[in-house]
Amino acid sequence: MADDAIPVIGHVGLIPSRATWTGGFRAVGKTADTALQVFEAVKQLEAAGAVGAEIEVVPVEVAKAISERTSLIMLSMGAGTGCDAQYLFADDILGQNRGHMPRHSKVYRNFAAEYDRLQAERVAAFSEYVADVNSGAYPEDRHIVHMDPAELSLFIKRVDAKS
Repeated sequence: MADDAIPVIGHVGLIPSRATWTGGFRAVGKTADTALQVFEAVKQLEAAGAVGAEIEVVPVEVAKAISERTSLIMLSMGAGTGCDAQYLFADDILGQNRGHMPRHSKVYRNFAAEYDRLQAERVAAFSEYVADVNSGAYPEDRHIVHMDPAELSLFIKRVDAKS
């Protein structure tokens, strides 16, 4: 892809889809050997023509040292400030998740509570709609279209003639 000028961003450190390969959802690169493996993965991405790499949940010192030794744009997620940029998922920033929150995420708003409130409103609205349909309160005359009586009479005559 790099040969075709398609920008490629790699991923090193904690890679959620490979967490079982690295011991689960935990920091990667906490020993000299595993930190060197992260560095080598960055160098492989660099050699392949990538323009950058997300470095996720790697000790801040390791991420900084790697960032200083590569031409790649290093995007830190839970790897400290020594990289070129920081990022978090919008779901984390907005507090949309429930349950476990990664140590590196920071919640700025509680959208989960707002979604719970909205879901209660959805259920109430649909329940009211069903009750109105069942009681005959919906549709009201203002919600429907009427046909001119003369046109209706003509229509009925024509339909009856074809029946």
